[in-house]
Amino acid sequence: MAGTLDICRKPSACFTYVSKAEQIADLQAEVSRINLETEALQMEKDTADITHPFYLTQKCQALQAMNRHLDAVLKNKRTLRQRLVKPLCRENLPVEAAFHRDVVELLALAVAFIEKLETHLLTIRNIPEIPENIRNMRSALAKMDLLVTETEELAEQILEWREKQKGIFENTQLIGELDSFFKSIR
Repeated sequence: MAGTLDICRKPSACFTYVSKAEQIADLQAEVSRINLETEALQMEKDTADITHPFYLTQKCQALQAMNRHLDAVLKNKRTLRQRLVKPLCRENLPVEAAFHRDVVELLALAVAFIEKLETHLLTIRNIPEIPENIRNMRSALAKMDLLVTETEELAEQILEWREKQKGIFENTQLIGELDSFFKSIR
């Protein structure tokens, strides 16, 4: 009898809302979990070339080679210092380490002087060409003046032609209106 009562009894509205809220919460949790898995897969896809063993072994080999080189440099620190102070060829003078900064500044000034010297020499070389350049500029200016006057004349002719066309168009409209007026009178 208790079983038949449970079957026939309607669930309370309160419990239906609670069960629906639980279902919604479960669905939201499932969606959140799927979104998280999707983001993880996307991140794995984006970083696949970085974390791939092939690339990692290349990076590891490069780092090991650099490490071996730095170890060798540290072992040969004394010989390296001597090589840096020793001139590369017989023409160079050895410069003490305290003066290296001054030598660098001096070289920068020398490069700037050479650049300015080159521009001044180029200017001096171009001095004989100045009269020819002035003649060319004068002839170009005369040609430009001629073209300006021709353009102004053409502009005036175009404006006159427009006025004539406008007058002809107005006359044809007037004639058309008169014709329609006379036709309407008949």
